Amino acid sequence: MIKFCSRCCMSDQKPGVFLDENLLCNGCRASENKKKINWDERWKLLEEMADNIKKQNNQSYDCLVPVSGGKDSWYQAYLMSTKLGLKTLCCIIAPHLPTKEGIHNLNEMIKDLNVDTLKITVKPSTLKKIRAKNFFVQAEPNWAEHCYVFSGVVNTALLYDIPLIVWGEDVAVEFGGEQHSESTASALDINENDLAGGKSIYDWLDPSFSQRDIFFYLYPEKSRLENAGIKSIYLSHFIKWDGRKHYEFAKERGFRGREKGPLSGNYINFDNIDEKLCEINIWLKYIKHGYWRPTDQTCYDIWNDRLTREEAVKIVKEKQDEFPKEYFEDFLNFHNISREEFFENIEKHRNRDIWEKIDNEWRLKGELNINYSPDISDKK
Repeated sequence: MIKFCSRCCMSDQKPGVFLDENLLCNGCRASENKKKINWDERWKLLEEMADNIKKQNNQSYDCLVPVSGGKDSWYQAYLMSTKLGLKTLCCIIAPHLPTKEGIHNLNEMIKDLNVDTLKITVKPSTLKKIRAKNFFVQAEPNWAEHCYVFSGVVNTALLYDIPLIVWGEDVAVEFGGEQHSESTASALDINENDLAGGKSIYDWLDPSFSQRDIFFYLYPEKSRLENAGIKSIYLSHFIKWDGRKHYEFAKERGFRGREKGPLSGNYINFDNIDEKLCEINIWLKYIKHGYWRPTDQTCYDIWNDRLTREEAVKIVKEKQDEFPKEYFEDFLNFHNISREEFFENIEKHRNRDIWEKIDNEWRLKGELNINYSPDISDKK
């Protein structure tokens, strides 16, 4: 039976989430902890770090910022290049199926910030093989992107001798994940976070892959980074991370939300809209764990005091059964998968511990209610 947080809509089915004695989830506890942090002091630490790097008079760049043109990476690059004055290289890990909005936003970001950019596009045939294998084996096709984003960015810092890599949010802290509940500055172990799932590219290789094609999927040894003097940090450790504020910031500078409104299952139109292969991956969390976009988005707004639980529950119950239809055909065509193969694989990965069939329809075991008052047996 699925159990839910008493303050937000998160369930105990999310990997790493547990409900404490007050029936609060990791994300709710982390949001309370953020209110106790002296963010002025944290910002001063970042300023000191930036000043020390500028004193090195680096021949190439002072810092490397991975960007997509999304609201968050736009704000990251602005802080490092404009506010802190670091010589910044923006690294674009190119999506293979970008959206119209994604192309526009990336171009506007580059124009706005006036920074050097480096674009990495991995070999399509290799990516398609890894994505398809990830889909069929673990129902997580975007694992491939997580792998080459982390590895590609860090290898770029090594290649160009860049002393600082600046990531955005620590997903385990911001969204209540497996790794830890307290914020840490260092992101040198980013390849071991929730998105990587404890796997490396070597878990997916077979004779059909050439070792020559996986450079950007190979995360370097931590000792190499330390010996090269490279620091990798989460910006969310130093500033109070707020995606909606980043959206307002970027919108004033040319960022556009999705023109046709929110995608299926979404209730906002500006989150992860730069490429077409992401939504199916996120929807698969619903099959495996019983939640996806509407829970993620509403919980984030609850944690930032923008929604009540009552409002969020209504949104989740309205949106969670919507199928991400907008780019479904693009997903099938990109991976050369038929509809029959797709849905057959979906049922192989459906979590029968949380799903049951009633009147020939799949329903979750445990209903999200507005007035959720679990008894002592719900505690975990």
